[in-house]
Amino acid sequence: MIDELLKRIERLEYHQQLMFQLIDRTNVSFTKLIVEKNLGQEEVMEFHKLCDDMSKKLEEQKAEGFLYFHPLLTEFSSKLNHKLEVNETINACLKENLHQTLMAELKKYL
Repeated sequence: MIDELLKRIERLEYHQQLMFQLIDRTNVSFTKLIVEKNLGQEEVMEFHKLCDDMSKKLEEQKAEGFLYFHPLLTEFSSKLNHKLEVNETINACLKENLHQTLMAELKKYL
């Protein structure tokens, strides 16, 4: 029984490696990051909420005449899930066209 489970796990890990190779050929960088970093659905939903909140702050600050948004990057970094690296996450989102305006602005301050 345990041997069978171990074989199944090994097969799943192998299939996951193959899927990563397929994903490398498509434009789903953030999706790949989710799997690589072992994020759960709730963690991904929290990430998108963070991005939505930060996008609203960005728009408010632009409306108020702000020109520099480095403090937003600092806040984003401090609130980002500890499993994710800031630079890698921003680049993955840009490649997958997620939260484009926010990520493009944050990338300027990396």
